[in-house]
Amino acid sequence: MTDDLTAEILRNALCVAAEEASIVVVRSAYSTFIVEGADAAAAILDARGRLVAHSLSTALIQCASLRSALPYVLKAHPAETMAPGDVFVLNDVYQGGIHANDLLVFRPVFVDGAPAYFTGTLIHVADLSGLSAGGMASDATDVYLEGLQLPPVRIATADGLVDDLVRVLAANSRTPDKLVGDLRALIAGANVAARRLEEIIETHTPDGLARGVADYLAHTERRMREGLAALPAGTTHGEYRLDDGHRIQVAVTADGRGGVEVDFTGTDEQVPLPVNSGFSQTHGGVMYAIRCFVDPALPMNEGCFAPVKVTMPLGSLVHCTRPFPGGGRFGAVAAAEEAIFAALSEAGSGPAASGILQAFSISGVTRPWLHMSFDLGGAGARADHDGADATGALFGGGRNIVPQAEPIEARLPVRVERVELVPGSGGAGRHRGGRGTRTVIRMLEDARVDTRGDRLLRPPPGAAGGEPGRPGGYYRERADGTREPLGTKATRQPLAAGEALIVETSGGGGHGDPAGRGPEAVRRDAAEGRTA
Repeated sequence: MTDDLTAEILRNALCVAAEEASIVVVRSAYSTFIVEGADAAAAILDARGRLVAHSLSTALIQCASLRSALPYVLKAHPAETMAPGDVFVLNDVYQGGIHANDLLVFRPVFVDGAPAYFTGTLIHVADLSGLSAGGMASDATDVYLEGLQLPPVRIATADGLVDDLVRVLAANSRTPDKLVGDLRALIAGANVAARRLEEIIETHTPDGLARGVADYLAHTERRMREGLAALPAGTTHGEYRLDDGHRIQVAVTADGRGGVEVDFTGTDEQVPLPVNSGFSQTHGGVMYAIRCFVDPALPMNEGCFAPVKVTMPLGSLVHCTRPFPGGGRFGAVAAAEEAIFAALSEAGSGPAASGILQAFSISGVTRPWLHMSFDLGGAGARADHDGADATGALFGGGRNIVPQAEPIEARLPVRVERVELVPGSGGAGRHRGGRGTRTVIRMLEDARVDTRGDRLLRPPPGAAGGEPGRPGGYYRERADGTREPLGTKATRQPLAAGEALIVETSGGGGHGDPAGRGPEAVRRDAAEGRTA
């Protein structure tokens, strides 16, 4: 067996361990969105907080959160105080978390009596207090309105769950059975990954695993630097504005040798609205954007993070501080991505802006039930290609992304009447923007809806003379068919039985002068419904 073959076997064993953990979480979870959307993250990290491997369903922002949060766990619970079987949980956005409803779970794996690695799992749990069922507190003015705040705490030991803490969590949930079920699923996933990692250590020896991990991360870093070295040396600038006018600015400096600095100095200050982003989420958005300029086959581990320095001014939209809310990070992170695209693209050749993730939740009034989901807008067109439909600036998670209609209808008192592309929603141009979507969900009993969207008031702009995409929105359809707009960032909006929620996502911007679109492309647009 050659060293290269051994390294490949080891790398795949680590990825499979994380993948099995993710599958265990999905199979064990209680929440519809987790079970049907398969939205569960799992990863393996070392005791230095370096990301080693992750499951296929783990998004970049989830990778960034897991690696950012582990150092805070170790600060609160030093390694020498940990014991085999310990499990820790947190959700604090200021300590690497995402927001209240995203629980991060870590379990140490011991080598020679000390923690050498950690397994981590992460999902959006059913409900954990806050203004809104499901954690979508779109009108929260501080973090406490977004849900119960958890610093790094010990949630389990070798003897089982810490019952007092579990009771506190259950008492702060509108759906306590689902919350506790989701929490147990997270712990089960971390435990399974820990057992697999222990088997890998036994097979390859502690030193063999340590060497293999070091080589794997170093190899990825070399390849990442090789890709980044192709960027023109120097500093370029970009910016993007949110619907409310707040601005994210970035300066990207490439040193020509494989190092890149991304500096958000000049970005607007944080605001008492849920549009800010925690630092881990902004870092994830940076990595998403930067990876678009390197080999897409690169594995995602610490080797990708190492060459990229990120400067996020404390107290800004991209690095919020207590007590400013951070749950509504989607718009800010996607704006950071667009600003980086603009900075790294030559004048006129960069992509047009995309429609982004539009989140919503529907919850019961007379009894507790909850549906959380999101739809995706059209991608912006590029200088050489049309934008993709219904993919947008994606940085969410899950294998299925959008849950299927039938399981939702089987579990919840709703009927999914339509899921379709919106004709003509992609911006016109020499290359057209991708189309947005329309989803219609009919209420079978009284409900409340919470919404969180962006690029609805300021639609995704085109590039190089292309036109903007058609803006989306949230709407209530009355029983008589009358349609009226709902707030784009609002909670507890009533929908009566028989009424429908309509979610429309924004189309992507077009690229280039529309007059330059070829006749064959125009005929295809008409045949495929790309024009209104």
